[in-house]
Amino acid sequence: MRISSSFDSGNIQTISAESAGDIQLRIQADHQSHYFQWFHFRLSGARGEDCVMKILNAGEAAYTDGWKNYQAVASYDRQHWFRVPTDYEDGVLTICHRPTSDAVYYAYFAPYPIERHHDLIARTLQSERVQLLPLGPTLDGQDMDLLQIGEASEHKRRLWIIARQHPGETMAEWWMEGFLERLTDPEDATVQQMLEHCVFYVVPNMNPDGSRRGHLRTNAAGTDLNRAWAQPSLETSPEVYLVRKSMERHRPDFCLDVHGDEAIPANFIAGAEGIVGWSDRLAGLQQRYLDALLAASPDFQTELGYPVDPPGQANPAIATNFLGQHFDCLSMTLEMPFKDHRDNPEPLQGWSPARSRRLGRDCLTAMAQVLPVLR
Repeated sequence: MRISSSFDSGNIQTISAESAGDIQLRIQADHQSHYFQWFHFRLSGARGEDCVMKILNAGEAAYTDGWKNYQAVASYDRQHWFRVPTDYEDGVLTICHRPTSDAVYYAYFAPYPIERHHDLIARTLQSERVQLLPLGPTLDGQDMDLLQIGEASEHKRRLWIIARQHPGETMAEWWMEGFLERLTDPEDATVQQMLEHCVFYVVPNMNPDGSRRGHLRTNAAGTDLNRAWAQPSLETSPEVYLVRKSMERHRPDFCLDVHGDEAIPANFIAGAEGIVGWSDRLAGLQQRYLDALLAASPDFQTELGYPVDPPGQANPAIATNFLGQHFDCLSMTLEMPFKDHRDNPEPLQGWSPARSRRLGRDCLTAMAQVLPVLR
């Protein structure tokens, strides 16, 4: 029997694996950071055995509320992921499962490997609507890719969509698959009409280094990119620096930053209500988007979410707040759950890659409703 994690986005430390009924593990922290919660590992040689895997340091993780009513995901083929019995008690996360194969993978959420990211970029570029705008390298030398969908012109609105600033929030790039598939569908009449009036700028993965390294929240330098927008640098946050530089060139009329939330079992929007420049215009635009997404997606809701920042007290280093203030545009964060969906539960998979992709498609419907009044 063996536990391994030396692969793309792998993360686990084996303390003891001598008995299938008492496998002891620890999650490793992000490089140069105290954050941890993402795990992804392979168990081999335990077919047909009742395995009990205990993550001993779960109580020290970044968001311990995320473990409540949570179930880990497992896969035999790394394509189809399903939930397995998981309990959290006294700071220990315990996963119980009897594998039916010689090798099985476990993860915090369905992983989105870097190779799949490259496939997504390559596949999207087959569309005549799409151009690749290389931004530059990450600290690990990976490419920061920006996709332009549609022809740019002065009269068109510019819609910016970014995802996966926090690499462990893999549902954000699953969302991107559905979003980009619909954007490049030549038979989608809604998209065709939108592209007559707007151009999309899309960064499918803001944090390739953290993604490959198996980080929860930070890049190769231990920087939380979603706290680096006010003063990014090439030394510690080149990903944000390069994207911001391009945003100055193609100034946004709309920004959506796609994430995942550990604790809340629902999809929701966090806005920029606390910025100094919040106005009735921005409030009206945001409400229009919320109403449109409620109509478009049965998986979206507005009851659960984050507390709204008091006026003028929003953190200016967070992407949604910085972009809303700096560009005076509608700027929002979309959050999806790691857990099962509260209102529409699905016991086998919980919130899943397929549902994330579907929400990506539905968000385009909502964008179409707000597009005519962005400016």
